[in-house]
Parts: sequence; structure tokens; C-alpha cells
Amino acid sequence: MNGQKTILIAHRRPEIRDRFAAALADARHEYIIAETTEAASAALAAGARPISLALIDLGLADDGVAFVQALRREGGSALPLVVFAATVTSADQVRALLALNVAGYVNEHASTPQILPALAPHLFPDSFNRRASARVTLGIPVAYRAGQAIASALTLNIGKGGIAIRTMTPIAAETRIQIKFRLPGRTSDIEADGRVAWSDRRTGMGIQFETIDADDQAAIEAFVDRGSI
Repeated sequence: MNGQKTILIAHRRPEIRDRFAAALADARHEYIIAETTEAASAALAAGARPISLALIDLGLADDGVAFVQALRREGGSALPLVVFAATVTSADQVRALLALNVAGYVNEHASTPQILPALAPHLFPDSFNRRASARVTLGIPVAYRAGQAIASALTLNIGKGGIAIRTMTPIAAETRIQIKFRLPGRTSDIEADGRVAWSDRRTGMGIQFETIDADDQAAIEAFVDRGSI
């Protein structure tokens, strides 16, 4: 599975656009910069580069809610729209944005290392949405390797497509990683190659499985099905 996404960054201030663009580029995501409402709408209407997430400054328009309505029409109901938090000016706007199914808010003053963890739930929703992908809380030892770095920790939870690890020194999002762990009741280890889907120093990191033995995948699915009933 290709984890590369294309994100629209629509903001008035170049230093904010540049900081978010740098964080996305470091994680090998693509991005489109929009300095005006017209540019933002055109990016969604073009269709040549499908947008996975749109980051919106309400202050680009005289009527921020109407701007979001227009973007929703261009991008469709499934496109996650995330608003820069400091550009919201009233409780009425919050209620109106909720009705427009805005996915959330992001702090435009976040430092570069904080940006990817903040956006990860919107870029990789299956890793966070338990209703879409059942996950079972699980605290077992896991060993992992990324490049020459080798470490061990405890798991937070496991799903059919990945595992979350509790650590205060998570690896950067999009890093390739090898992991090894043993499910309760199993006599052999499970080994998988994966990718860091999200990374947060307050919590840990989520690993998305990319290469895994078919029998090991079946064992994980059976375990999750039993534990999520």
C-alpha cells in the first residue's frame, strides 16, 4: 500500500504554509499551496492530483463558512477538511462547520515535528477509527528495527492491519520498520515489515503492516475478531 498523500494547504501567511509544507515533504507526502480562495477551489476542481486532506484558513474569505461550503462542493462529502484553529472567530462558526462535517482543527503554530502527529488521524483514519477497523487493547512485548536502530517496547493495541506501540521515543512517520511480537497463546513469533503510520511523543507510534506471512495475518485476524466481540 502506498502511504503517500497529497494535502492542500490553504493559508494567508507564507510562514505557516511553508512550515506545514516542510513537515509533509519530510514525510514524503505531496502538497499543493493555495494563497487565495480561488486557488484552493481550483486545486480541488482540477482532479489531476486527488487531494487526501485539505487544511483551511477561514480568513482567506470574508465568509469562512461559505468558503468551506464551496470547498465541500468541489471536493465532495468524503474529503476530510481540517480548519486552522486560530482562524475560527465565533461559536456560531463552530456550529456551522460541524454541520458541514469538518473533520477537525489543527494548531497553525505547531512546530514542524508536531505537525505530522496532528494530521495522522486524518491521513490514516483506519489506524484510528475503531468502528472502521476493530482494535484490541494489548500490552505485550514487541521488538522493532528501523535502519540500524533496534529497540523494544510494549504494544498499546492491535488491529488486523497494524499495531500501536507505547514509546516516548517514536520513529518518524513513513519510516520503514521491521517488528516482532508474540500473540497470547501462540508458541511462535510474528514478524512483519511495515511503515510508521503515525508518531506522537505523548503516546507512541502506529505501525501499518505491509509484508506479513499469510498464516501470521490469519492469526492476527482471528485474535482481533475474538477480542473485539
